[in-house]
Amino acid sequence: MRGSGGANVQMRSPCFQTMAGVLILLFLTLLSLPARAMTVTDARGQQVTVATPVRRIVAQNSDALEALRILKAQDRIVGVYAEILREPAFWAECTELPKTGGWRTPNLEAIANLDPDLVLVYSRHPGEEFEQKLGALGIAVLRLDLYKPATLEKEIRELGRVLGKENEAQAFLDWHSSHLTLIHDRIATASHHPKVYVESYFELSTVGPGSGGHDICLLAGGRNIAGDMELPYPKVTSEWVVTQNPDVIVKAASYGNGYQADNAEKFNALRNSIMARPVWSSISAVQTGRVHVMDSAIWAGPRSIIGVAWLARWFYPKQFDDIKPERWHAEYLERFQGIAHQGVYVSDPVSGESP
Repeated sequence: MRGSGGANVQMRSPCFQTMAGVLILLFLTLLSLPARAMTVTDARGQQVTVATPVRRIVAQNSDALEALRILKAQDRIVGVYAEILREPAFWAECTELPKTGGWRTPNLEAIANLDPDLVLVYSRHPGEEFEQKLGALGIAVLRLDLYKPATLEKEIRELGRVLGKENEAQAFLDWHSSHLTLIHDRIATASHHPKVYVESYFELSTVGPGSGGHDICLLAGGRNIAGDMELPYPKVTSEWVVTQNPDVIVKAASYGNGYQADNAEKFNALRNSIMARPVWSSISAVQTGRVHVMDSAIWAGPRSIIGVAWLARWFYPKQFDDIKPERWHAEYLERFQGIAHQGVYVSDPVSGESP
C-alpha cells in the first residue's frame, strides 16, 4: 500500500503473524524438551545410557574417529586424541580440533572443558576410573573397539543408532558385508587352508583369539598356528615358529598411516629382515617367498576388510587373482572417508611370487 507521501508501507496479514508466532513457540518448545535416554551395548557387553541427541563428541582414538567419518558425523566432533598429529594427511582438518590427551592417557580437564555429550574410547583403555570421573560431570563414556573384525559391524550399527545415523551405518554395513561374503564364498571352495604365522608389531609377538590379527587371519581362510593359545598377544620363541613350519608369514607394521607413504621400501626392508632371521631359512614360507608385511591402517579397524582381502590373495593366489584390494581401498577412502585414495600399505611381492 502506498501512502499520500509516496512511501512504501508493508502490511503483514494476521495469518502471517499467527504462523510466525506458532513457529517461534515450536522452536522454544523443542529447545526445552529433555534429552531422551538411549541404552547402548558397549564392547564389554555392558549397558550404557546415553542422552540423545548427541551433538558434541570427543573421539579418543583413531578407530572411533574413522567410524565417525563413516557415519558422516565429523561435524559433531569437538575434541580428538593427541596422536592424531602423526597422520596429518589422512585426518586433514580433524588435526585442527582441540586435543584431549593420548588415547591411553586422556586429559580429563581438557575433555571436561569441551563439555561433550559423549566420549568414545576403547574397551580396555583408559581404565574404569575414566568414566567414573566423567560420569560425575554428566559426561557419557561409550567403550567401542571398532578395530576387531568379529564385532565391527555390530559396533558400527550401535554407534549409528545412538547418533541417529542409521542410514549411514547401513550403507557401510551393506558394502562391508558384500565384500566379506565374496571372500567367504571363494574360500569355501578351497581344498587346502594354509598354516599362517601372524606376527604383531613386536618381534615374536604373535596373535591369538581375541585379537584383530587372529580375526582377519581366520576371515581370510588361514589357519593361525597360535589359534589355540589362551592369550590374545602371546610371546613365542623363534624355535617354536620353525617347528610349526608355517606356509605363510604375515607381519604387522606401524610406521604411521600408510596414507603418507609413496613406496614400499620400509615394508620390504622389514620383510627381508624376517626372512633373514637365524634358522628361518628352513621354514616353508621363507623358502617360497610367502612372507608379507601389512600396514597397521588396514590390519585392524574399520577398514580391516582391506587387510582381509590382501591376506586372501596371499593365502589363495589363484582363487583371488582377479580381486584388487587397492580398488576396494580406493572406494572405501573416497566413499566413506571423503578423501582421495593414495598411499602404500603392503610389501612388494618377493621376486618370482604372484602379486
